[in-house]
Formats: sequence, C-alpha cells, structure tokens
Amino acid sequence: MPKVIRSEELDQIVEVIGRLPDGAELDEILAGMGEPLSRRTLQRRLADLVIQGRITGGRAQKSFKYRLVPVTGTLDVTLPGIQVEAQGEVYVPTSAEGEEIKVYVRQPIQGRRPVGYNIEFLEAYRPNATWYLPGKLREQLHIMGRSPADQAPAGTFARDILNRLLIDLSWASSRLEGNTYNRLDTERLIRFGEAAEGKDAIETQMILNHKAAIEYLVHDAERVAVNADTVIALHAFLSDGLLADPMACGKLRNRAVEIGGSVYLPMALPQRIEELFGIVVGMAAEIGDPFEQAFFLMVHLPYVQPFEDVNKRVSRLAANIPLIKGNLSPLSFIDVPERAYVDALLGVLN
Repeated sequence: MPKVIRSEELDQIVEVIGRLPDGAELDEILAGMGEPLSRRTLQRRLADLVIQGRITGGRAQKSFKYRLVPVTGTLDVTLPGIQVEAQGEVYVPTSAEGEEIKVYVRQPIQGRRPVGYNIEFLEAYRPNATWYLPGKLREQLHIMGRSPADQAPAGTFARDILNRLLIDLSWASSRLEGNTYNRLDTERLIRFGEAAEGKDAIETQMILNHKAAIEYLVHDAERVAVNADTVIALHAFLSDGLLADPMACGKLRNRAVEIGGSVYLPMALPQRIEELFGIVVGMAAEIGDPFEQAFFLMVHLPYVQPFEDVNKRVSRLAANIPLIKGNLSPLSFIDVPERAYVDALLGVLN
C-alpha cells in the first residue's frame, strides 16, 4: 500500500534536484535526501512530481536525469524589421471558467483550501437528465467516432484496430503517469517483448499491464460492461506488480490515502468507499450516451479513489468500455497534454 505522501517530502526532492542544474540522477537524489527513502519509494515520488509538472526526466548522455521544469510562457516581441516569437507549453482551449480553475490549481499547495469528498456533486447528477457534455458536442463526437463496424457485434472495430490501439493507448496512458517510454520503444515492447534499454522495470511493467487490460476489454467485449466486476478486473490488470502490497490488486482500498499535489482528502471509511463505488458505477451504467458515460467515469472514479493506487489509469480504460462495446473509435489519449490532464483532474478534486 502506498505511503501517505507529505508535501514536505516532495518539496525536499524538488530542492535536491534544484541544487544540480545539470540534472540529478536517482542515486544523487537518494544521497541528498535528509530522510532516507528506498529506491522504489523515491521512484514513485519522482513519478508523482512529473505528473504534477514540477520536474521532468530524460536521458543525458549515458544516464537518466531529473530536472526542474522551467517556467514557460508565450512572448511576442516586435522590433523594427525583426519579429521574435517564443512558444510555451502545449495546452488545450479553455473557457473563462476553465482558465480560473487552471490558475487556482497551479497555486502552491499552501494557497489552496483543503477539501474532502463532496457527496452533493454526485447526488446532483441524474443519468440521461443531467449532462456534462452539451448536446452539440455529443453529436459531434458521435460523428467523429463512428466506425465502419457500427452495426457489427460488440468489440468488432476495436478488434480490427487492436494492434494500433495496444500501442497508442498503452503509450499515451502511461505517459500521463510520467512514464518515459517513447512510442517506438512502446511498440517494440508490445510487439516483440523487448524492454527499452535504461528504463526502470516499473515503467516496463506499467506498459505491459496496459496491454493486458486492453486485450481483456477487446477480446471479452461482449461480456465486459460498465459494472463493478469489470472495473475491479481492470484494476487487477493495471496494478499487477506495481503496488507495495500485492494483495491490494483488484480490491477496493480499506485505508486512507492522499494524492500528491492535491489538497483533496478522499473518503477513508472502507464501507463508505464500497458504497460510493457501487453508486458511481451503477449511475454510469444507466447513462445511455456512450460519450457521456465515458466522461462520467473519468470524472467520478478518480474522485472516489476506490483503489489504493492506479485510479486514473482505471478511469481511462473504463471510459473506453462503452466506446468499444458500441464499435466507436476508442479514446487513445495520444493528443492529450499531460499538464492539461493533470490540471483538469485537480480541478475536479479541489
């Protein structure tokens, strides 16, 4: 089971990395920590910091190093006869309300108000009466997502594109967790079983777990559904070999957890977690529109945090259940900027 992460611990890691402007290797970070951490624990903390957008990792010559993420922005400077343009981070278009949320969740953690689970958020939703996705957007998604196999048995289109889906979704979903495999390395791992040189075993396992979970959804498309059994099975596939407690794979959590970079404290009572998980999955099953159903799962599963870890990965693959069953184009997340995804999740949690 993952240790409750203290913000001071993450801040100390960032401070150690900041002392080495040319990048810090894992062993250098371990040596610089005031409180000793195991290599595996530190790797998890580094992955959390990558997800939060506070650090980045990459190979430098023959070693893998972590660096602080530089402050970026967009600047246009026009001089007589000269124009200089500098581009900042890749993001997605946002509304005025979305921009306000982005500014709020990017504040230092001490500037945000701690919050717990708000049951009113769930109770306000009525399947097929309340909509997170506007009608015009749903219509557009149905047009964009339609496949040649729309009248075929469930899962036909996903089986037709399985090889591509395995690579794209495994790579993109893992990337959103801070995994440093590139797409080509992911393809070699999935197609030939060749692990990329210099990559951590946890990163390799994460991608292989995605492969197994996607194959489960596609090959058993007529049996899988938006229900508790399928979602729990996804967690078992996705968390295999990645949890400190192997017995926690495929099981609802029975103790409190915290989320790095967030002031949100998830529900801690096991009976309440089980109840809320059942309500969320049950409500999702009632939603008739597959795209609304997918979005509902991506919002509410991470909000409940039913598992000790790997909740976001579960939500991304669970969101594909109605699309695979309906022979619609699955969500691969390949064009989703990591920072925008994290900001959106923090916007729901905070």
